[in-house]
Amino acid sequence: MTENLTPREIVAELDRYIVGQSAAKRAVAIALRNRARRLKLGPELRDEVSPKNIIMMGPTGVGKTEIARRMARIVRAPFVKVEATKYTEVGYVGRDVESMVRDLADKGMAMVKEEKSAEVMEPARARAEERILDALLPAPAGMSRETRMVDGTLRTVYNAPAPEGDETSNSPEQRWLRSREKLRVKLNAGELEDREVEAKVTPPRPASMGFFSPMGGDGGMMGGENDMKSLFESFMPKRPRDARMTVKQAREIFTAEAVEELLDMEKVKEEALQRVQDGGIIFIDEIDKIAGRESGQGRDVSREGVQRDILPIVEGSVVNTKHGPVSTDHVLFIAAGAFHLSKPGDLIPELQGRFPLRVELESLTVEDFRAILREPENNLPRQYSALLATENVELVFSEDGLDELAASAFEANQQHENIGARRLHTVVEKVLEEISFDAGDGVTGRVIIDAAYVKTRLEGILQAQDLSRFVL
Repeated sequence: MTENLTPREIVAELDRYIVGQSAAKRAVAIALRNRARRLKLGPELRDEVSPKNIIMMGPTGVGKTEIARRMARIVRAPFVKVEATKYTEVGYVGRDVESMVRDLADKGMAMVKEEKSAEVMEPARARAEERILDALLPAPAGMSRETRMVDGTLRTVYNAPAPEGDETSNSPEQRWLRSREKLRVKLNAGELEDREVEAKVTPPRPASMGFFSPMGGDGGMMGGENDMKSLFESFMPKRPRDARMTVKQAREIFTAEAVEELLDMEKVKEEALQRVQDGGIIFIDEIDKIAGRESGQGRDVSREGVQRDILPIVEGSVVNTKHGPVSTDHVLFIAAGAFHLSKPGDLIPELQGRFPLRVELESLTVEDFRAILREPENNLPRQYSALLATENVELVFSEDGLDELAASAFEANQQHENIGARRLHTVVEKVLEEISFDAGDGVTGRVIIDAAYVKTRLEGILQAQDLSRFVL
């Protein structure tokens, strides 16, 4: 995690990608900073400080999910998004709630492994290079080799008799070494990428299984069978097999194998589990769909049951994962929902108490739409300009064109279902539909997207009585 970012700096980072919603940004920024502060406390107090979980309330498309996702990226924290409607009471068809913690552990493991792999990538590439050279030019019989540091890099070094007399009368081993170095120069210059080599490769080992999926959980009985199969496969030694491939393919395979050899997976697992427990973030979307009082009929029958299943996870419990046990005592939970037909008070009291912070996100205005099209680093105009630039089409969005796109999206939300910023995607796509279609047929040049162009492309649609036929 990035522990040095202050709440103000976190909000500034979020502002680069998300327009408005300052209250929600401040709430998540404070929650993140408090986690960093907790880690600096003494052990007698550190375990007593629990995360302040958050409920975000607001219509769809206003940035609830994006705030949480961007926040996790900023601090390099394991993050998963789940939908509350996927969970049901144990015994019903669906996923068991502990699967969210297992997914989080998988994310944490993948994140730490990626970081550690980057740290050993240089020595891994050096090892891969030596293996490729061995495959291109096998060593003469009797050559001895050893692995040692050369110029700060771990390399395989062959020992040959010292040259005697004139260089041209060197031994076969010396001539082989010189040929090998010439091949190394060509290899590094990319001249041998398409040459085929034959080498032994080892199939990757499956992840060790630390548990079996429960009935009704992720995959039910079939999931348990897969776990059993993977468990036995993890104990069976993998036999190297001969394979023929190009140098380019061999470099990727050999590098991946070298990374696996250089990584201390026990340390990776230990750090990953610690990061998940101290820095993990679980985003529970559509929590409003499981709120509300029971009617005793249909889908409502399991709503309170889902809440009671989620409760111990949010309160803090230990969940077994294939990487080891994970405690959720200090995992940050962020719940979100539109709450059109219900309110946070409709959740069971115990679950309400575990989400002490509530933030209401505002519906987007015309000014917000205008800002969304301009301010974020990867705004829609920039994305579409880059896409069509690959077809030699230069898109130029004028200021009045951007204003017209914003006004059209806002009007569509007002007349029909309000889907927030997602409306911009459908409006922009409709405006650029003809250009995107023709660009693949060799049509090139400069296209100016101004207010007149936008009105022309949307004129018939905006006047249509049922706008939803044309715009999502």
